[in-house]
Amino acid sequence: MKRRVVSIWFQRLPSERILRARPVDGPFAVTLSEGNHDRLYCLNREAEGQGLERGMGLADARAYVPDLVTRPADIDADRRFLVMLARWATRYTPHAGLDGEDGLVLDITGASHLFGGEDTMLADMQERLARARLSAKIGIADTRGAAWALAHFAPGIAPADKTSATLGPLSVSALRIDDKTATALKRLGLNTIADMTALPRATLARRFDMALIERLEQATGERGEAVSPLSEPPHYGVRMTFPEPIGLVDDVMAALSRLLDTLCLRLKTREAGARAILLSVERVDQTRQNVTLRLARPMRDAPRILRLFERPVGEIDAGFGIERIRLEARDVENLPAEQIGEGGLVEGEALDDLVTRLGARIGLDNIIRFQPVASHIPERSFTHIPAAYGRVEAEWRLDHPRPLRIFPPEPVTSDAARRPPTRFSWRRMRLETATSSGPERIAPEWWRPDEAWRSGLRDYWRVETRQGLRLWMFHTPQAPGWFVHGLFS
Repeated sequence: MKRRVVSIWFQRLPSERILRARPVDGPFAVTLSEGNHDRLYCLNREAEGQGLERGMGLADARAYVPDLVTRPADIDADRRFLVMLARWATRYTPHAGLDGEDGLVLDITGASHLFGGEDTMLADMQERLARARLSAKIGIADTRGAAWALAHFAPGIAPADKTSATLGPLSVSALRIDDKTATALKRLGLNTIADMTALPRATLARRFDMALIERLEQATGERGEAVSPLSEPPHYGVRMTFPEPIGLVDDVMAALSRLLDTLCLRLKTREAGARAILLSVERVDQTRQNVTLRLARPMRDAPRILRLFERPVGEIDAGFGIERIRLEARDVENLPAEQIGEGGLVEGEALDDLVTRLGARIGLDNIIRFQPVASHIPERSFTHIPAAYGRVEAEWRLDHPRPLRIFPPEPVTSDAARRPPTRFSWRRMRLETATSSGPERIAPEWWRPDEAWRSGLRDYWRVETRQGLRLWMFHTPQAPGWFVHGLFS
């Protein structure tokens, strides 16, 4: 059976992906930052019709087309969209894969007759993509290289066994070579593929590298080229059906233990960990109960996960008996091997287990931790992050002591000007200063608007009173006044 390959080229994939969700009337372009400059990465038809080209600087483009609407490029989103299109293409053949950043390649050998022939298949592809508001050029030929050449330079169908004759009139750029090599060939007078095939291969090999010969032979079919289908994402799900219904918690936990061993081994093989595990219990009356265990960190340790399931499993209503249970790992993340510490746990795992247990009762989003922030302003030196979805990656610098309790500045009554007052009133208490140290001058961050710091400089002092309070006070030189900002333990 003669091999047949389809190449689909989406020449405006990044822009049309965005316009499908947010249509724009008029010229539109997707921009990509290169160094300190923004350049046009992809254009719609209106922008191309007004003379704009890919690679043009954004400033120059706006000078030509003032009403140009732009959006920044998202390479990852474009990749995911292309993968989605590859999955759609499996309706024609299971051998559908990606071809670069903007194309698909399909091996339709033995599949075209299911759609009434290649002409009918090609028309169906074009119609469906047009309804999806996607511009696509399609080529069908005996080889992957020939199909790519047709899609980019002469869309259509190449008759079987006539690949060389079909490629002959096309430009040498249709061989999937870089622009530098194509320019060098054209300077030698080799403008078409037919001009190249007329020369001895040894002559081309002496002037150019073997990559050019390889591309030529792949296009003409003298050298094979595989079509790699898109691999399916791994599925992390296991199930168990019982010969007789069960209802005891111990029986469910025993079955869960066996399923977890299988599931975690599958995760370990791919060096992955689960953030959430769904337990689905099906009873004999065909009703189903789902329990989702959300974990504070990616895990694949079966004994630890089993202990965390004890409370949720105890709350399951078995009814007249359970005949089937199923486990599925969700929110799977990469989890490379780590060094095991004392007690057989990786550092921090005991705390993560505690967060998981608390999160099962009050929700993981309600458990927060402090994250250091690079700022010398006391109120901005930390932020709150969910304990389950973040790690403390920085440390607080302790160049100067900071109180454990910080609150909004509270004014004190005093007649002192620069030095800490000997006697002052705060929170209706009359206090006397025993010792003091300072000052530590902190200036406001002028690049951030903050009403609390519009008073300007602050001179901070650590003041210990005779009444036993250890206060963190500051003085504002530009508007003389004393305030208490924190309390040491």
